Amino acid sequence: MKVTRNEGDGKTVLTVEGWLDTPSTEALTRAIQDTGDVKSLVLDFSGVEYICSSGLRAVLYGHKKMAELGGSFSVVGVRSEVMEVFRLTGFDRGLNISPKA
Repeated sequence: MKVTRNEGDGKTVLTVEGWLDTPSTEALTRAIQDTGDVKSLVLDFSGVEYICSSGLRAVLYGHKKMAELGGSFSVVGVRSEVMEVFRLTGFDRGLNISPKA
C-alpha cells in the first residue's frame, strides 16, 4: 500500500493505493497523525482495492480527529468492492463517503 500526501488551503488529501490490510494500516494511521491541525482531511480511495477491519479503524480515526478539530472529513473515489464493505458496516450512513464515478 502507498499513501501520497497533498496539501493546500488548509486541506490535506491522502491518496491511498493498494490493499488496506492489517500490515499496511499503520502507514495510513501515521499519515493521518502527521496531518496536524488541518481544516479538511480527504482520503482519496480511488486506488484502494481492499479494506479490512483495521483499515476501517484508520478511517474512523481520521473522522474522529477531524471532529475533535472541528474540521471536515471525507472519503472519495471509493471502488464498488470497498463501498460494499462500507455499506455492510454502516460506515456509509455515518461518514461522508463518495463512490467512484
